[in-house]
Order: sequence, then C-alpha cells, then structure tokens
Amino acid sequence: MSEDISRISIVGAGTMGSGIAQLFLHENVSVFLIDSMEKALERAKKRIIDQFEMLSHYGLFDRNNIDRVMDNLKTSVEISAIAESDLIIEAVPEKLSLKHEVFRQIETYCRDEAIITTNTSGISINEIVSVLKKPDRALGTHFFMPANIIPLVEVVRSDYTSKETIDKVMHLLQAVGKKPVLINKDIPGFIANRIQHALAREAISLLESGVATAEDIDTVVRYSIGMRLLFTGPLEQRDVNGLDIHHDIAAYLYKELENRQTPVPLLTSKVEKGELGIKTGKGFYEWNESPETILRRKNDQLYKLIYWMKNNI
Repeated sequence: MSEDISRISIVGAGTMGSGIAQLFLHENVSVFLIDSMEKALERAKKRIIDQFEMLSHYGLFDRNNIDRVMDNLKTSVEISAIAESDLIIEAVPEKLSLKHEVFRQIETYCRDEAIITTNTSGISINEIVSVLKKPDRALGTHFFMPANIIPLVEVVRSDYTSKETIDKVMHLLQAVGKKPVLINKDIPGFIANRIQHALAREAISLLESGVATAEDIDTVVRYSIGMRLLFTGPLEQRDVNGLDIHHDIAAYLYKELENRQTPVPLLTSKVEKGELGIKTGKGFYEWNESPETILRRKNDQLYKLIYWMKNNI
C-alpha cells in the first residue's frame, strides 16, 4: 500500500462500489463503504462475501480469511464518515448533477489533504471536478466491471489535477495489483469505451444489414480477434501484420465501415420496445435466466481466466 493512502472511503454501494471495496479488502486495506440506503449496504456485504467465496474456489483467496477481511469493512449511511480518509472514491450512478452533489458533500467533510476520485465511465472529469474548491486533488479512476476482477483502471487527469495526485493514485493502484493507465486528455469515453463502442457500432450495423446472425457475429469476434487481443493490442498487431498491409486495406475498407454519429436504428428500436438485454429477458438475444445467474456465470468465466493467467503468464 501507499504510505500516503491507507484509509479509503467509497461513496456508493452498488455493483461498482462493492467491487472496488472488495478489491481493497482483498489487499488487507480498511474500507469505509458509504451509501444513503442501508439496504444497499447490506446487499453490498453479501455480494462481497459471495465474490470472496468464488475467489476461494479458484485458489485466488483463502476461504478461512473471509471473516478477517470483512472485519476491515465499515459501513455508514452518513457521508460525514469520510472525515479521516486519505482517498475517497465516488461510485454513484452516471448522472452529472448527482456527482456534483456528492462531490460538494465530500469536499465539505473530507480532510484538506484527501484525494477525491470519480468512477465515471465517460462523463467529463473537468465537468465533475468543476464544483470543487481544490480541483487539483481530484481525478477520474475508471474501474471496469467486475471491479475486483478486471485488472485495468483508466486514471483520467483533469486540466487541474496535480502531478502529485496522479503519482499517488497510480502508485496505490499498482500496489493492489491493478494495471493503471494514465489518460492525459479528458475526452468523452476515455480509451476503452471509445474502442468498445466503435466495435459495437460496427457489430450492430452488420446485424441490422443481415450480414450474419447475432450469434455468428459474436462468434467471429470471440474466436478470432477476441482471443488475440489478450496478448497483442490493436496497435501492436498492426506492427506485427505490417503497417503497409494495414494501410492498403484501410484505403478501401474504411469507407465501407459504419460511421453514423447517432445510434444505429436497430439499437434505437430495441430500446423503444423495451428489449434492453438481460434485465428484460430480451435484447439481441433471448434470455431465459435471471440477470444474477447470467452475471454469476460470466464472472465465473472471468475467474477461470484470471486463474489461468496467474499460472501461465
């Protein structure tokens, strides 16, 4: 752990907040988890214990230590509980007005030296921190769901963030086993979501055009570029293939790619009909299991991958 950051508070006990809490608990760090709803805190505790049980199943955690690490978790419905924290991570829903309200409250109660971060996945960091009197001590820490499993964290600086703040947060995340990447420009979607949405836009367009079924489009991605991307990123792969070859293909292919600046009509139609994915039982696929069952199975697959990576990479 960082010498400068030993007391951590997380504001928001939803899926992301509980996942971030578990990450630090796993590393024997004391965490204060704060939410205005007591029921949310109770659900978060259960979720964290369940995830530790799953980790232990794959040899990534000792089940005998669950009670001990859970003793390091404190909860409160009062945001004033952040008062002694060195780092406060905001993990409330993606609404700018709500984040502004929470940031104002955090600055009211936190120490002058405390670092404040937001877990936004795409809202402008400059806009979020604009309500602070000391915006130099704030930045973005975009964790990926499940936050306790996915290694990457996008650390996003604002125009005001000090180098000292960046260095402390980067060091902390490295100390707890994360792969932090510094985003130097506050752009919408940062890096991962921009690339993810470009891929999704093309995939939805292919489905809309009748090129292939949803299952076959997903199969193409999973069993070709999806497998390779774990070991070779898109820019490195261009070097492997040869930039001259990529340039020749790009010269004729780019003009054929989906480039609409509004959501593909198929996506809009799905949303208007209430076909929202696993939460409604239908999206691009038919879903006959509960969202909890589906997510647990997906998380289980990720745990298997992390276990394999731990022993083979």
